[in-house]
Amino acid sequence: MVTDFGRVITAMVTPFKESGEVDYIQAQKLALALLASGSNSILVSGTTGEAPTLTKEEKLRLFTEIKSAVGDHSLIIAGTGNYCTAESVELTKEAEKTGVDGFLFTVPYYNKPTQEGLYQHFKTVAASTRLPCILYNVPSRTVTNMTADTVIRLSQIENIIAIKEASANLEQIAQIISNVPDGFLIYSGNDNDTLPILSIGGYGIISVASHLVGNQISDMIQKYLVGNMCEAARIHRYLLPLVNALFIISNPSPVKYALNCVGFTVGKPRLPLVEPDKKSMSLIETTLHKYSIDLPVKRI
Repeated sequence: MVTDFGRVITAMVTPFKESGEVDYIQAQKLALALLASGSNSILVSGTTGEAPTLTKEEKLRLFTEIKSAVGDHSLIIAGTGNYCTAESVELTKEAEKTGVDGFLFTVPYYNKPTQEGLYQHFKTVAASTRLPCILYNVPSRTVTNMTADTVIRLSQIENIIAIKEASANLEQIAQIISNVPDGFLIYSGNDNDTLPILSIGGYGIISVASHLVGNQISDMIQKYLVGNMCEAARIHRYLLPLVNALFIISNPSPVKYALNCVGFTVGKPRLPLVEPDKKSMSLIETTLHKYSIDLPVKRI
């Protein structure tokens, strides 16, 4: 069983055609471009991939097509968890057949389960697969925060190997790191939290900004790991304005607009998301011009 998906995982956007259909060929190209520019693994059909707007059939085909494109050169994580335990189990079982290498399960949204409900949900979904599973705590989107105690309980389950922590609560994250088994990995779920989480024992980042600056994020992490704290901090500070621009409105609208701007066409987001307003577009464009872009594209 895979126990390490690398330090930089990109939560990949889902490209759409002008008609609104999923552009599977462009999705394959984007996955390969990300792997060529700093990403170690790819997360498909996460929040950034607009998972709530994708049908089950679209998700399964995305998993198949992207895994086919990257082959054995990289690992693919499939986002298969939602607010319904039974649906999460069903999709996870079907997704395993597509050849993906692991799964990400989001804290159930909308119905606000208790901590015991969260534990039983994740335990049940993880039991439906032999593959490694990553938890995802993002209370800004789900309303419910999964506490450190619940994560620590879940970390005892053999194939739950990591968590993407986007609570921005460093005290909670430190408590998790101090009490989970050796080998259980903590990934930052927010690009602006990567260095702080590394500093308390975190492992890496499941990133949005790595669509554009994956090599630079990887470089920051490597600088930190070899003890060059000043340079790691400098890169972190340097990237913050870009990160802020990519979250000026709800993700993934800004990063999709940014990708289109730099010459990698991914289309518009699906409703209910829309493109950024003109003021936000202008800020994103102005910010992009201040950075070198790692994604292998010819800038427009």
